Amino acid sequence: MKFFLDSADLAEIAELASTGLVDGVTTNPSLVARTGKPFLALLEEICRLVPGPVSAEVTATDLQGMLREAARLLEVAPNVCIKLPLTREGLQACRALSDRGAKVNITLCFSPAQAILAAKAGASFVSPFVGRLDDVGHDGMQLIADILTIYRNYPSFRTEVLVASVRHPRHVVEAARLGAHVATMPPAVLRQLLRHPLTDKGLEGFLADWAKTGQRIT
Repeated sequence: MKFFLDSADLAEIAELASTGLVDGVTTNPSLVARTGKPFLALLEEICRLVPGPVSAEVTATDLQGMLREAARLLEVAPNVCIKLPLTREGLQACRALSDRGAKVNITLCFSPAQAILAAKAGASFVSPFVGRLDDVGHDGMQLIADILTIYRNYPSFRTEVLVASVRHPRHVVEAARLGAHVATMPPAVLRQLLRHPLTDKGLEGFLADWAKTGQRIT
């Protein structure tokens, strides 16, 4: 499973990318707005920090506007992945961009039917939002299971399931158990995956016992 960071915070991305655990980054207009930085310059810097796909979302809602914005975003770096909404125009733009060899992430997916359309349009990734579905009383992880089942029926589908709106480590673990290709998560969730109180307790005990020996390895 690939891990993407859902963030536009350069310091957070740089710190966690240095662990070697980060395979890509997803951004959106809200995350970018919180930084207060110019979008294109910010995107260029993120692309330098992470060699994998960096999703950059268009803000136009019409087909031609999406294609113009996508063309500009693709000029920023070779690892830019164009993020498009799951609308009719977004799917049309996806088909056009995918046919030209661009990577596309179709976002705001909330149903298996929508995920089928994303695959038909040639998307590199489809982003089902599990946390937002949970928030309104639906089972977000069931959506992931349904999409994966459908995609496995059709070997010609090349779209990867990118689990988005991840709220906690359980979402990541369950997505991995189901066989999702990617999970994108806030930096805090990636840090939570690292932590377990028994790991801390065990390490503390090992070091205490070692200190009693008076030895050093170097």
